[in-house]
Amino acid sequence: MLLTHHFRGVTTDVLLSDYDKFNEQYKAFTPTAQDIALMQKLEGKELIVLFGTWCHDSEREVPKLIKLLDASKVQLASIDYVAVGYNKQDDAGIAKAHDLQYTPTFIVKQNGKELVRVVEKPTGTLAQDLTKGL
Repeated sequence: MLLTHHFRGVTTDVLLSDYDKFNEQYKAFTPTAQDIALMQKLEGKELIVLFGTWCHDSEREVPKLIKLLDASKVQLASIDYVAVGYNKQDDAGIAKAHDLQYTPTFIVKQNGKELVRVVEKPTGTLAQDLTKGL
């Protein structure tokens, strides 16, 4: 892996090594050159990823995000992976603060202001939806 992203004190390396379905999806997904280029629109933005290790939508979409970030090498201001329980809550209250309804939810922010939110599954590609309107 090119970049190591942290979630709740655990790295995405651990997510991919400990959860087979995440790893399978990471390996199976090949981003297009167009999507890799689109990811550059996220430069300098904050990204919050609210997901469940038990959630099939998360198993499908979160590895795609990790692969897109690795492939594009985009420099984000910050990225937080927040693993939530079945109750869609986390100990730090991040999910509640962002009114989490469905997992995964990807939130793009700048200076604390929400710009884009992608819920459960994108309508286009994940890169297209994450950068919509940016």
